[in-house]
Amino acid sequence: MNPEIGKSIDAGGIVTNYHDQGEGAPAVLIHGSGPGVSAWANWRVNLGPLAEHRRVIAPDMVGFGFTERPDNAVYGKALWLKHLVDFLDALKLETVDLVGNSFGGGLALAFAIGYPRRVRRLVLMGSVGLSFPITPELDAIWGYQPSLHNMRALLDVFAFDRALVNDELAELRYQASIRPGFQESFSAMFPAPRQAGVDGLASTEADVAALPHEALVIHGREDRVIPPEVSQRLFALIPRAELHMFGQCGHWTQIEHAARFNRLVGNFLDGA
Repeated sequence: MNPEIGKSIDAGGIVTNYHDQGEGAPAVLIHGSGPGVSAWANWRVNLGPLAEHRRVIAPDMVGFGFTERPDNAVYGKALWLKHLVDFLDALKLETVDLVGNSFGGGLALAFAIGYPRRVRRLVLMGSVGLSFPITPELDAIWGYQPSLHNMRALLDVFAFDRALVNDELAELRYQASIRPGFQESFSAMFPAPRQAGVDGLASTEADVAALPHEALVIHGREDRVIPPEVSQRLFALIPRAELHMFGQCGHWTQIEHAARFNRLVGNFLDGA
């Protein structure tokens, strides 16, 4: 049994793998864009705790994980947003809380702008969201070519605490990245020059400033993948935003400070 494989549903013709835990008001968690990523790999230490007080749903977005990969898919914000709309429609979810990590934060922000009535509260974690000069680290992540050495080098970039990055994790993530179809779709998403990938996921400052939602913006102070300044800009623009910056934390806020992250997000979604 592979814990990364959960339930399955047809979302606009795309058979979508997702995890669904808990009961109550729904929160949808959108993963990041690392090589070999899946919703389970991204949110495995958050799903259970967050599901204690709400329904938590975490899909593999099209092109990632164990969701179907359509032939000749044109990957980009338009496809990912359509997939998210179709996924929520398939589950008959009219309004949800959205929690987005990095790439997923850019999608969550764009969804809230495009479909404001379908979002209650918004959590943006190490999020893209606005345009910025691509970091060498993000360029390396999106340009990943499968090898154990390359995977270990990327994992060193993600975490401030190197104790989280060991040979076993590198082997697991490398094996995930070479599953059939995984690298083929991943390499098609962010071709060089990869600044276009950042700009393609970004929303305009005017649209961000017009957001009516309550938003929690989270970032690791030592994040080398997405500059913390991006979250500071989002906080400055979103009228009903609050900002939480974790010290001694890289790009893996939800893993490096899992217990505090779960309490922070849970309290925010509860309105506490």
